[in-house]
Amino acid sequence: MGMVLAAIPIGEYDKRVVILTKERGKISVFAKGARKPSSALGGSIIPFSFGEFTIYEGRTSYTLMSASISNYFTELKEDMEGAYYGFYFMEIADYYCREANDETQMLKLLYQSLRALVNESIPNLLVRYIYELKAICLNGEAPQVFQCVACGNKERQGQFSVRKGGRVCCECDRDVFDGIKLDVSTWYALQYIVGAKVERLYTFTVSDLVLRELGMVIGRYMDVYVDKRFKSLEILEQMT
Repeated sequence: MGMVLAAIPIGEYDKRVVILTKERGKISVFAKGARKPSSALGGSIIPFSFGEFTIYEGRTSYTLMSASISNYFTELKEDMEGAYYGFYFMEIADYYCREANDETQMLKLLYQSLRALVNESIPNLLVRYIYELKAICLNGEAPQVFQCVACGNKERQGQFSVRKGGRVCCECDRDVFDGIKLDVSTWYALQYIVGAKVERLYTFTVSDLVLRELGMVIGRYMDVYVDKRFKSLEILEQMT
């Protein structure tokens, strides 16, 4: 079970397909003859394709034998902005995931996030911020948003410090130089994203103020904890 992250032409007729799988993590698979017009694989190994893949494991590589796709996310192909958000999400998944790792939660996150992109009631920006923060959490770098990172206090007002790794209360913020004061609703949103199961992530919307503050916090956090620029994000920023 998995999703196609990328498909790269190899030779005259073949493709190398990167699939994020439930069972093997992120793997590269060779699809022989997939570029031939008569190939049954050609339409199944395009980005966003989610389903079951039958793979032969050789000594040094995997070979794709067949595919049964349950969701192509065709709606994204008709929405340029939504498609580039989807490509960006897949780039992040490709950045974090490894072969032989248990990537079940990341696969779930990617799938649920693409479903949220085609849901017109949820702003794409909110989907992006939720996905970015939850991906960081799944990688083990979640910010502390429930209590002060210094003293553990849960009641006092505080600021968000990227360098400190989360919430710093007003009694412990003397050496905080990158603090961001947030609306209480923004704190609740951050706590929900960090603590919720993947299946329950996209069940809320926020005000414009909270959306801006989420973007500010998560953007700075990404700058510190993700040492890569993503091509799809650069295109998105130019578009929007």
